[in-house]
Amino acid sequence: MKIHSPFLFGLLGGLGVLVALGIGATIGSLATILTYIGAALFLALGLDPLVTWLEKQKFPRPLAIATVLVAVLGVFTGLVFAIIPVITEQVQTAVEATPDLITSFNDGTLRANIEQVVPWFDVQGALDGLQGWLNTLDFTSIGGGVLSVGLGIATGVTGAIIVLILTIYFVSSLTGLKRGLYQLVPASKRPSFIDLAEQVAAAVGRYVIGQGSLALVNGVLSFLVLTLILPLFGFPVKYSALLAFIAFLGSLIPLVGTVSGSIIITLLVLLFNGPPSVIAVGIYYLVYMQVEAYILNPRIMARAVKIPGAIVVIAALAGGTLMGILGALIAIPVAAAIMLIINQVFVPRQNEL
Repeated sequence: MKIHSPFLFGLLGGLGVLVALGIGATIGSLATILTYIGAALFLALGLDPLVTWLEKQKFPRPLAIATVLVAVLGVFTGLVFAIIPVITEQVQTAVEATPDLITSFNDGTLRANIEQVVPWFDVQGALDGLQGWLNTLDFTSIGGGVLSVGLGIATGVTGAIIVLILTIYFVSSLTGLKRGLYQLVPASKRPSFIDLAEQVAAAVGRYVIGQGSLALVNGVLSFLVLTLILPLFGFPVKYSALLAFIAFLGSLIPLVGTVSGSIIITLLVLLFNGPPSVIAVGIYYLVYMQVEAYILNPRIMARAVKIPGAIVVIAALAGGTLMGILGALIAIPVAAAIMLIINQVFVPRQNEL
């Protein structure tokens, strides 16, 4: 249809812009829900290889799905019930130790410990800056900030429950969802699309399992080293269960998670134990990061996503910038899927020209 009137052309163009803005605003309003759906689908694709493996062991699919879900929920529940009492006890101990910490802060013991470990650090300048910051605090805004933090925690817990429910639903109905998606593709192109989609889904599943394995290794080794090994050599570490849990959570984040978790753990050991324990912990995590980077990560992830290291870094940085932690988590399998599509769709077409 040709539009000869400039007025009508401008009117239709303006309406198109308004519709586009409305769609963008709608997507923005649904961003949280879409994030929950994406996270749940990501986790469901990660659990699907376990279901497939059980099916190969002669399990009926409903029984395989139920077994995987019960196992995952059982591990999660066991982890929660195992870690919460320990964390509660150690947090209570930390609170009871706070007066001694304040005393060491006032009499200069804490400052001497910090200067002994990091002599290049300007402790006095940091204390002066802290005192100046405390003098400028607005306690009304602090109360509002505490309320915001509480609401954020409640929102996070609610979101985790929603993601868990959606994950259970997606795992149970993943085959039906795939079948419905495949029916939308023209019959002539359906076999190649199904083959490509299954490869992408398998890559995502292997990646989730691989990242979870790395996190589990870091958490277990941290607990063993901080609880058993270092104390045997005269380097006691307080709150080892809490620190190991931080190591586990940090390693779930690609690239920077292990480094960030190690730094947080080392600073906490410096705060509650001081030298020489903090030196031993710092040396352990420096060694572990090298082992993970050059031995564990390549062997585990090479079987999951076969993409160059530079693409991994770029994808993780871009995903983290756009969508935060969730973006960093899904960026690498998304990059693997894009490279798979390029290699199996775009490159063959270019070779045919």
